[in-house]
Amino acid sequence: MALQVLINLLVAFLWMFLQDEWSMLSFFSGYLVGILIVFVLRRFFPSSFYLKKCFAAVYLFWVFFRESIVSSIYVIGHVIRPRLKITPGIFRLETELESDLEVTLLALLITLTPGSVVMKVTPDKKAFYVHALNLPDSVIAVISSKNKFEHAIRKVTR
Repeated sequence: MALQVLINLLVAFLWMFLQDEWSMLSFFSGYLVGILIVFVLRRFFPSSFYLKKCFAAVYLFWVFFRESIVSSIYVIGHVIRPRLKITPGIFRLETELESDLEVTLLALLITLTPGSVVMKVTPDKKAFYVHALNLPDSVIAVISSKNKFEHAIRKVTR
């Protein structure tokens, strides 16, 4: 992937130098030409087309943003009630991710969504222990978020 970005930037600078115009517009048009060239030559690279990973990263950010907003509304609903009716607890959450990067990213995303905190990752990296705000309801919400996060993380890392 780094080679593709480097080739794309090289084509953009070459385009700008050959146009004999040092402007951002000239660089941007060269960058677009570079994207086209790298896309045409994509089968000669060992990794997939790099913009595919960039779009997957933007999708992962969007999923996190959406899940964060939904869980924030859920937590705010519990906090503004006159009587606090929550049953906090810890539960085990299994994961199908394999690499250290994927497991760490999933743990961070679950922790950053309000109402849940990853307390421990098992040594085999196949499960988390998660502390949740309201145990019966939060388990379903965290599992749903985990499935969405895992799908988006796989798109970025594989």
